[in-house]
This record gives sequence, structure tokens and C-alpha cells, in this order.
Amino acid sequence: MRRRVRLGHLGVWAAVAAGPIALAVAVATPATVVRAAPAAKPTTVKTAEPANPAGYAAVFLEAWLRSRSGAESSAQARLAQSMGPDVDLPETSDAQPEPESVVAVRSAQQSGKAWSVTLAAQYADGSVRYFAVPVVADSDGASFTVSGAPGVVAGPGRAEGVQSPYTVTVPTDSDVSSAAGEFLAAYLAGAGEIDRYLAPGVSLSPVSPAPYQTVTVQRLLAVDQEAAAESVPQDGTRVRVMAEVEARDAAGRWPLAYELTLKSRSGRWEVAGMESGTAQAGGARS
Repeated sequence: MRRRVRLGHLGVWAAVAAGPIALAVAVATPATVVRAAPAAKPTTVKTAEPANPAGYAAVFLEAWLRSRSGAESSAQARLAQSMGPDVDLPETSDAQPEPESVVAVRSAQQSGKAWSVTLAAQYADGSVRYFAVPVVADSDGASFTVSGAPGVVAGPGRAEGVQSPYTVTVPTDSDVSSAAGEFLAAYLAGAGEIDRYLAPGVSLSPVSPAPYQTVTVQRLLAVDQEAAAESVPQDGTRVRVMAEVEARDAAGRWPLAYELTLKSRSGRWEVAGMESGTAQAGGARS
């Protein structure tokens, strides 16, 4: 019994002795700093824009208009039925005219997967008929199906004309008119090297083979007053012009128009851009 008491006393004193030692160890040991993990930045996931089924609908409608019930084995009928399995073929006679061309004029996404495509079918007699074709796309926008029969609809109305920014009349014998005319003659008729008319850094290839024999400027309009100046302004001046030209070939006369950006350098005008978007390598687009 006495031995147990002694052992108990020893245990108490050991605990007391361990207290200061533990405290000293705690003071001597550097504190551990726990840093909060930086908040993870949210990941931006770019979802692909739904593909426009206008081309698919155009192929279907042209095949559908060229096929008829009773001739399901024809190539056009098979194509139409493969693109719109649940769409009946029209019942027409052999005398029914076929469209010369079918083009999409409007696409409207009605829901996540459903589209309505308006198409124009043009016939040899010059008439045009408009159709609305319902199309369903898959979730990836990679596959389409015509979900119902086409419907004949009214064509789009004529929009109000936009006021042209080209309000400055440029004399046809001006430096700007000469530069534009010589450039377009080289571009369309192969009259000389086109590079000599281009500003530095602009790359533009002529139409090849040249479709016209001659090109003549009939009227030149500009956005900027500098284009109508009697002399070429200081280097770096830019002007935007609309050149209305007459192009001639063996078949006749063709009225054409081109929007150009010209830039002054060393007392002359050089072409710095075309509205067609074919100017590259630093060429400006007006």
C-alpha cells in the first residue's frame, strides 16, 4: 500500500516537472504560420456558338422542290428524305418548273435546338418564292434534321436606304481620281503592275485572268474634303472614296463600284485599302 502511494507521488511530481519543460519547448519552437490557400479563380468555359443550319436547309429545299411523290427512287427524292425523314414529298407533274437556285435569306433560332430558315427559290422566268423550313440541331450543333414540311411565306420587305457617307464630289481629272482609275485598270483589266499603285505594307492580288478590257472612272465620291483638294496634301493623309467605274469586255458594258482608302506619300496618292477585304499585310480597310 505504501509502495503504491510512493509511486503515485512520483507520478504527480513527474507531471509537475514536465509542465515547465513543455512550456519551455513550446516557447523555443517557432510558431507555425498557416496561410489560407488563395481562392481558386473561376474557370471560364467558352461554349461553342450554335451552328447556323441555313446551308443545310437550302440543300434540303432544293432537293425537295426537285423531287415528287411516286419517284422516291430518284437522287433528289432520296436526298430530301434523308435530310427530312418525316417530310412528305410534293405531288407534282413533270411540267412543274424546277428552281434555278435556292438561297437562304434569314435564319432565326427559336429555341435551343429549333431553327426556322427562310429561303428564296428563284425560277427561270424570274419569279421568286419564299419558303420557311423548320430545322432541329443537336446539342453540339454538328447534326441537323428538317423537322417538318416547308411553308410558303411572304418575302422580306425592302429596308429603308442608309444615307451614304460619300457626300464630297471629286473631279474626274483630279489626282485622286487618276490614282483610283489607274489602280482599278490594273486590278480588273491587267493594265500594268498593281504593286506600283499600292501603299507600302499593302498586299493585293489582281483579278486573274483579267475579266475586262478597259476600266474607266465615271464618278468619284469621297467622305473627306481632302480628296477634292487641288494638290496632294501632306504625307500620311488618308481619304475614303467610292469609285463608280465602267468596265467593258467583249460582251458589253458593266457598271461597277469600289470603296477605296487612299494615302498620300511623296506627292502622290496610293491605295491603302479596299472595302472588299482583300488588302492584307497592314492595308487599311475603309
